[in-house]
Amino acid sequence: MDHFDYRNGVLHAEDVPLPEIAATVGTPVYVYSAATFRRHYQLFDEALAGMDHLICYAMKANGNLAVLKLMNDLGAGVDVVSGGEYAKARAAGVPGERIVFSGVGKTRDEMRAALEGGIRQFNVESEPELLALGEVAVAMGLRAPMALRVNPDVDARTHAKIATGKSENKFGIPISRAREVYARAAALPGIEVVGVDVHIGSQLTDLAPFEAAFEKLADLTRALRADGHVISRLDLGGGLGIPYDQGNSMPPQPHDYGEVVRRTVGDLGCEIEIEPGRLIAGNAGILLSRVIWLKHGEGRDFLIVDAAMNDLVRPAMYEAYHDIVPVVQPAPGAARAPVDVVGPVCETGDTFVRGCEMPVLGSDDLIAFRSAGAYGAVMASEYNMRPLVPEVMVSGDQFAVIRARPSFDEMINRDKVPEWL
Repeated sequence: MDHFDYRNGVLHAEDVPLPEIAATVGTPVYVYSAATFRRHYQLFDEALAGMDHLICYAMKANGNLAVLKLMNDLGAGVDVVSGGEYAKARAAGVPGERIVFSGVGKTRDEMRAALEGGIRQFNVESEPELLALGEVAVAMGLRAPMALRVNPDVDARTHAKIATGKSENKFGIPISRAREVYARAAALPGIEVVGVDVHIGSQLTDLAPFEAAFEKLADLTRALRADGHVISRLDLGGGLGIPYDQGNSMPPQPHDYGEVVRRTVGDLGCEIEIEPGRLIAGNAGILLSRVIWLKHGEGRDFLIVDAAMNDLVRPAMYEAYHDIVPVVQPAPGAARAPVDVVGPVCETGDTFVRGCEMPVLGSDDLIAFRSAGAYGAVMASEYNMRPLVPEVMVSGDQFAVIRARPSFDEMINRDKVPEWL
C-alpha cells in the first residue's frame, strides 16, 4: 500500500496534487510520502511483535537526511555501508548504538570513525577485515562488537546483480568455515563476538530462499554456542521484494516474512535484527516527469520525457520495470497506444520501457514513475551535465524540498582549473 492515488482525476501524494509540486519545484523531481514510510516500518514492527528485535533501515535504498530523521523518530536503527553513510546517519540524530556497519570494503579510517562515534556492531565480511578491526580497536583501547557475515550458498532467485548469498558472490565468509573464523575472532583482544549475520540478496519475491538461509543460520548458531561463543543477536539482512508491476501478483508481505523468522530462528532467544530498505522506501516514492515530445518513428513511437537514466538508472542497470502512469487520469475508454518511454540522455540505454500501452500523451503532460523511492535518487548522477534530481517530501497537505536542484553555476563551480592551463 502507498499514499499515491487519483482524486478528482488528478494523481496526489497524500493530500497534495502532483501538478502543484511540478509547478513549484519543476521536473523531474522525486516525491516521497512520509505516511508510506511510516506504514511500511510499522508493518515490519508488527511482523516481529513478541520477539526482541531492531529494524535497521538500509539507508543505501534512500539516504536523504529527512528520510533518516523520519526513521530515527520511529525508533529504527540504520544499516550503513560506508563512512559517509555512517556520518550522515549520525547527522540525522541516529545514536551509535542503533547503527550497524555492513559492507565488504570497510577501511581502517571508517572503522576508527565508527568506534569513536559509537556503533552497535560491525558485520565483518572477511578475515583480513576481522584482523584489521581488531588492531584498530586495540589501538583505541576498545573492543569492537562484531557479527560475522556468513555466506550460506543459497540462491535468492533474484537478479544476478543483486544476489549476494551464493558461493560465487563477493559477500561474507563461507558458512562451512564459520566456526573456524569465530574461534579466531574469539582469540582477538579487540573483538567482542555478539552475533551472526546473513543477507542473501535484494528484491526477493519468494520466501523459500529466506527459510533455507535462516535454517542454516539456526544450525550454525547452535554449533557456535556449543563451541562456547555467546551469540545474542541474529542479523537476518533485508531483501523482501516490492510490487513494481501493479498488474502482477504481489510479493510476500512482512507478516509472512515474520512467520518464517519465528519458525526458523524464533526459538533461539536471540535479538533479531533485520535490514529492510527497498520495502520501506520503494513504494513510498515516485519520480515525477514531464513529456517533452511525442516522436513518431519508423514502426514505433517515442514518448520523450525530461527524466533520464541519470535520474533513475534502474531500468538501464538492472533491466528493471516501473509502472508509468499519467498524472491526469484518462477518461474511461480513452485511446491507448504503444510507446517507448525514453529520456533525453545521449545513450540508447536511456530507455525506461519499450512498447508500453499508454493513453495518448503530448508535450507538457505529466507522468509518474511509480515505486521509485528506493535506489532512485541515491543512484542518480549528473551525467550529460544534467542537474542532480531534487527530492520532495509530503506529509498530509504539506510538502517541502528536502534536496534542491543545483544550478548550472553551482555545478560548474565545483570544477577547478589548474593555474598552468
